[in-house]
Amino acid sequence: MFEQFSSGYYLGRLYVEPREGDAAAIAAAAHEQVNEQLYADEGISRTDLPLVMKLENTHFTVYGDERVPADTIALPESLVEETNVRNPPSLREVFLAKAERARQLLAVAAGTPTSEEAVEEAVPDHPFDGEFGGPTGI
Repeated sequence: MFEQFSSGYYLGRLYVEPREGDAAAIAAAAHEQVNEQLYADEGISRTDLPLVMKLENTHFTVYGDERVPADTIALPESLVEETNVRNPPSLREVFLAKAERARQLLAVAAGTPTSEEAVEEAVPDHPFDGEFGGPTGI
């Protein structure tokens, strides 16, 4: 689903479609698989933590949802409106933050220090929902 792209991101192609609510989601099985395959080697043992993805210039957290079709990312309608997606579902390049980059972005969004110890304490319990950053992203 995702391949090596840069030192901070993996690259994938997913269908983008709108959804009601405030949080982005991919298929629950894919969410768990991505957590295990891409983040397990980085010392993350939980597979229910949010992923951090980027579409165009906006970063957002992504959760698993069994109602989302395979190879699809369902975004809040407000976020879809900020993109160049005009006729969903639309196949788009989506960036997935690698474990270290995701920790940094989540810590910044939570307003917590970015040291390893502080992030480990703050990130698992923080309820990250929906988009963070804004139109220009982080």
